[in-house]
Amino acid sequence: MDSRQEYYKLFEAAGAVRKGHFELSSGLHSSMYVQCAQVLQYPRFAEKLGHGLAGLFANDRIEAVVSPAMGGLIIGQEVARALPELPGSIGGGTPALFVERDASGNMTMRRGFQLKPGQRVLVIEDVWTTGGSTLEAIRVVEEAGGFVVAAGALIDRSGGKIEFPVEAQALLDLPIASYEPDDCPLCREGSAAVKPGSRFVRSAS
Repeated sequence: MDSRQEYYKLFEAAGAVRKGHFELSSGLHSSMYVQCAQVLQYPRFAEKLGHGLAGLFANDRIEAVVSPAMGGLIIGQEVARALPELPGSIGGGTPALFVERDASGNMTMRRGFQLKPGQRVLVIEDVWTTGGSTLEAIRVVEEAGGFVVAAGALIDRSGGKIEFPVEAQALLDLPIASYEPDDCPLCREGSAAVKPGSRFVRSAS
């Protein structure tokens, strides 16, 4: 069993791979949904996945990890934990920051988080469907003065169709069909989509 199969087995063991009719946080519909929170609730699984994802960027000299809330919080922390601590740091490891939506639905950096000018940042997300949250996080990092070196995710379900302005790698590639609501075959069959995601401001996706 290769490492990618081993990682996927963690998702299956945690019951994170679900089948049905779902409305994703992007607004698209799909017959399969991967709820990363289900696997990340287990610290040893989260640690193992964080190490695997961090390994894809081990040579990029990362000075901070930034993740969009809520989905990227735990895996961003674990990736930061697994990255090598650079000389001159305060001894706490690679910092793991996050960006979040304000009352108007805009992604922003709050809670006193700051980036140094030109600080080398890795943006980490749980799942890529359209890549919208990651692109927003990249924008916030750049506006805060950081330099985005790369972006990573546990799962890319787009089939490699997303174009990011930086190097991008996912731990697992799971090309799962998704549809606009008006073109959804599951809707045409009469079933109703369930909203399993955590994003409540869907108009901003």
